[in-house]
Amino acid sequence: MADKLFKDDAVEEKGERARMASFIGALAIVDLLKTTLGPKGMDKILQSTSRGHSVSVTNDGATILKSLHIDNPAAKVLVDISKVQDDEVGDGTTSVVVLCGELLREAEKLVNLKIHPMTIIDGYRMAVECARSVLEKRTRDNRADPEKFRQDLINIAMTTLSSKILSQEKEHFANLAVNAVMRLKGSGNLEAIQIIKKAGGSLQDSFLDEGFILDKKIGVGQPKSIQNAKILVANTAMDTDKVKIYGARVRVDAMSKIAEIEAAEKDKMKQKVQKILAHGINCFVNRQLIYNFPEELFADAGIMAIEHADFEGIERLALVTGGEITSTFDNPESVKLGHCDLIEEIMIGEDRLIRFSGVEMGEACTIVLRGASTHVLDEAERSLHDALCVLCQTVQDSRVVWGGGWPELLMARHVDELARKTPGKKSLAVESFAAALRAIPAIIADNAGLDSADLVSRLRAEHSKEDCMSGIDVLTGGVGDMEQLGIYEAFKVKQAVILSATEAAEMILRVDEIIKCAPRKREERM
Repeated sequence: MADKLFKDDAVEEKGERARMASFIGALAIVDLLKTTLGPKGMDKILQSTSRGHSVSVTNDGATILKSLHIDNPAAKVLVDISKVQDDEVGDGTTSVVVLCGELLREAEKLVNLKIHPMTIIDGYRMAVECARSVLEKRTRDNRADPEKFRQDLINIAMTTLSSKILSQEKEHFANLAVNAVMRLKGSGNLEAIQIIKKAGGSLQDSFLDEGFILDKKIGVGQPKSIQNAKILVANTAMDTDKVKIYGARVRVDAMSKIAEIEAAEKDKMKQKVQKILAHGINCFVNRQLIYNFPEELFADAGIMAIEHADFEGIERLALVTGGEITSTFDNPESVKLGHCDLIEEIMIGEDRLIRFSGVEMGEACTIVLRGASTHVLDEAERSLHDALCVLCQTVQDSRVVWGGGWPELLMARHVDELARKTPGKKSLAVESFAAALRAIPAIIADNAGLDSADLVSRLRAEHSKEDCMSGIDVLTGGVGDMEQLGIYEAFKVKQAVILSATEAAEMILRVDEIIKCAPRKREERM
């Protein structure tokens, strides 16, 4: 008997079985996400098992997959591509997983016909190259004409938002997103756009504020508004007016000695405040708490002090006002102060916030989201973030394509033509690729409760004409002209979807063995 290679509890699956396990895992994920695709996609409620049982309602592919605990290795590959899609272009997270799953579904049929996975991979590679170049030829670019380009951006934003919770107010939010991104002047630095969520009001009450809003209150007895502000952004402890010599015992023979210690503490604090004042500032923002005594000192000097600004907020504030975060105050000349025209307190709903307007970085702005509940706001923020990412990508690469299943059918048609010219078994793989592409518009139609088989075959017939712009019009439930309906998508997003999905499918197809290591045993402690 040959020696065993693995430990007792290790699990090994070979060849056919390993491939089956990969396919099943990947398809299970796809079937879960499939229903969220398209303008009529459904949402999922995710409930965590941790303390507090937090609930989130979402239809953002990446968010759903991030929250799942998955054991199947192939399914993990899909989770990964949706995450990369989210980081890279921000949208298309569901599409990329669904396309990858459809490619695997087709590949499974071919494997059952005894076609070797490597042949399938070669076919897919040819197909994806053909599909991408066809799509690239049919893009359009209005960068030269600002009016048209802005309209393109609004259409892209509306298409992105139409599958999200914001679809009812998509024009309002598309304009918000486009205005915010246009302010960035092509820098693509999304850090400068801050999103604040305030429950109350309805989604329609959301607005864009040109300036930076910090979700904090101004300290007691201090000026409520300051013009021509010089801001010192700091991260330093301002609470030394309490004795904090840990573990030290101080023995005194009279009460007056304690008073001396306290006076020394106070004096130390006072010197620190004076050092800060020496910078010639009129606004001091601190990451940590500011205790009562230093707050009094700032108030006496007529300086606005803002304490405990949350970390992201303070980093962004420094970026936007052109300052830097400081923690030592000994040499004021090397400290970079932030500047803005006006700091004032504003009310949003029930809360008071501080607004910095006329900041150094002119492109900075804040989008204030209002909505019925925190769940609605969280989902609105995710949707808006997707739209902002896509717009940023489009500003950098201004090519657009039509949406609504148009790109998939266009690519499928050309891939089919390639299959006819390809000799050998590869042609079957190329054909399957086209079938997988066609599954996307079919799923969009299914989710809207339409007859997908009928619609897709009608679209195929339309696409046999040159220069056809037909796609699915979900609202009327028929075939519509994407140009007139203004359903546009960014070329970059589509390209990322096709390339990532194919690469992931290829990776899963290459697997012929899954080995799970034996878990480590707990050692018995005596």
